[in-house]
Amino acid sequence: MRTCVGCKERAAKSSLLRLVAVGGDLVPDPRARLPGRGAYLHPSLACLELAQRRRAFSRALRAASPLSAAPVAAYLSGAGTLA
Repeated sequence: MRTCVGCKERAAKSSLLRLVAVGGDLVPDPRARLPGRGAYLHPSLACLELAQRRRAFSRALRAASPLSAAPVAAYLSGAGTLA
């Protein structure tokens, strides 16, 4: 069980998208293979917007500076589901 950083609901790890900070960007990690600390998010734009509004990514990933969520938004709008 993991908690979505957007809506704060608990869900199975397999139903959430893992996100990792790479440089100054927030990168989707659907296979959960990238190194580093991860944050989990429902694969929906609504949860992404909630997390951005709450500034949850910097806190969850312990990043010193704000992270760009553009790669995640592109992934979610293009893919829509975990593939």
